[in-house]
Amino acid sequence: MTWAAGPLRSRFALRLALLGVLLTCVFVVDTVTDREIAVAVFYVGVILVGIGMLPKRGVAALACACVVLTVVSLLLSSHGSRESGLANAVISISAIAITTYLGLRLVTAVAAVHESRAELARVARQSRLGELAASIAHELNQPLAAIAASGNAALNWMDRESPNLQRAHASVERIVSDANRASDVVARVRGLVTGAAPQREPLSINSVIGEAVELARHEMDRRDITLRLDLADNLPTIWADPIQLQQVVANLLVNAIEAMHQTPSPERELSIASCTSSGAIVIAVTDSGIGLSSEAETRLFDAFWTSKQDGLGIGLTISRAIIEAHSGRIWATPRSTGTTVQFSLPFGRTDGA
Repeated sequence: MTWAAGPLRSRFALRLALLGVLLTCVFVVDTVTDREIAVAVFYVGVILVGIGMLPKRGVAALACACVVLTVVSLLLSSHGSRESGLANAVISISAIAITTYLGLRLVTAVAAVHESRAELARVARQSRLGELAASIAHELNQPLAAIAASGNAALNWMDRESPNLQRAHASVERIVSDANRASDVVARVRGLVTGAAPQREPLSINSVIGEAVELARHEMDRRDITLRLDLADNLPTIWADPIQLQQVVANLLVNAIEAMHQTPSPERELSIASCTSSGAIVIAVTDSGIGLSSEAETRLFDAFWTSKQDGLGIGLTISRAIIEAHSGRIWATPRSTGTTVQFSLPFGRTDGA
């Protein structure tokens, strides 16, 4: 299945259907009621729902549709004073515009949090692998605590506003959740480089992939990258550390995204596949970027080696350490256009329990 298929596709299609139903309901009620009743202001709720599931351009298009439907309802409605209807339409359109503006600012803030976190991780990659873990723990814990505090403050502010801000409230909750998740990553990296065993639990690798995709979605939308998922159904359960595996998948996604920065926008395509092979689950991340040089193919997973101008060569080294700690392996395969990086993990428990 592609990006538009499977469980992720079903959820996305369901949300789009919900938006359509909400738009239709508000439009119908606004058209059949008196012009003195500002039903169109409920388009604000539609905008808030859209903010949680659409990219910026989609939210802007949704807002424009709400404005158009408001005007059409005013023209079609035959009940009440036209002057009052016009005043209510202006109020409703203003509410739609303000909500859209604030919502897009919130989306931008969420993207900035992800970008800042990635930048902090790059800055922390300065020394040997053991020093790296201590540096990440020291440098990131305080900023992440500040992110969580700011998220909670925003939640308290929004709790005093109209219940129509419920979707914006949920978005800020995700900021707090992502900050706590990043703190978990710091703890897991420290444990990894000090020899601690991964915190294993039974999990679905497709769920891990879905969460990593959500973390990278803003960057993919910003760079106009088409994502395709080919995830096998009913994969066996693996016994692994979900935070560490999410870190591996997220790192491969970031590398794939950065590898396509010179690729023309219409040709930027990133695909993720999962399948079973020889008693293991195999995950493959493929990009349409510049590909691998012969040197990169042999040194890709070496510590502190990188082909990027501003890279430090740590991400794939940590990823390999995580996969090998789970009794798996990771490798890269060059293609005619782009690169495929794959890793395999054995079924069931491999910790001796």
